[in-house]
Amino acid sequence: MILRLLSAVFRVVMKPQVVFVLGGPGAGKGTQCAKIVENYGYTHLSAGDLLRAERCREGSEYGQLIDSFIKEGKIVPVEITISLLKNAMEETMQNDQEKFRFLIDGFPRNQDNLQGWTNVMEGKADVKFVLFFDCSNQVCVDRCLERGKSSGRTDDNRESLEKRIQTYLQSTRPIIEQYQQQGKVRTVDASRSVEEVFADVKRLLDKEG
Repeated sequence: MILRLLSAVFRVVMKPQVVFVLGGPGAGKGTQCAKIVENYGYTHLSAGDLLRAERCREGSEYGQLIDSFIKEGKIVPVEITISLLKNAMEETMQNDQEKFRFLIDGFPRNQDNLQGWTNVMEGKADVKFVLFFDCSNQVCVDRCLERGKSSGRTDDNRESLEKRIQTYLQSTRPIIEQYQQQGKVRTVDASRSVEEVFADVKRLLDKEG
């Protein structure tokens, strides 16, 4: 009984510790997140992966809507994305109370996302910093086209990529700049090899503690 009570108290007190992971399409966010999970025990939540899974889930009330937004390279309504992220964090912490550190990849992607997160999650999760994988648009395009040969992702084609990059430049970069003004952005040069990029990531995470 006491153990159950302590466990319940721990879950109430322990808020999710969040690192937002941002960068253009093909910047290597997913690859680096996988290595962080393996080496540092974070739980990786990809907003894009959650949306793609929901799109394919049988009986999903959002599936068709998500599908049309993804194909157009547009940003899915914030209420849907935050609902999926919040549910995933809660489920993870309920299953293992020591899993309270999260990498949220590909979010917030615009001002609407950020405002929605603030409205729903303020006081319920602590954003520690933003991990920003920075590389040129050309590198992003080349990587995505190469990935598209084997990924099966419907948005890894040149037409969708051009739309996604424009969305990133117009909507996501201003969010990164906002966090930079708060001193919360940790930038990594993502144009190099996976190993070189991760060496910098490790130095950052070791410093952050």
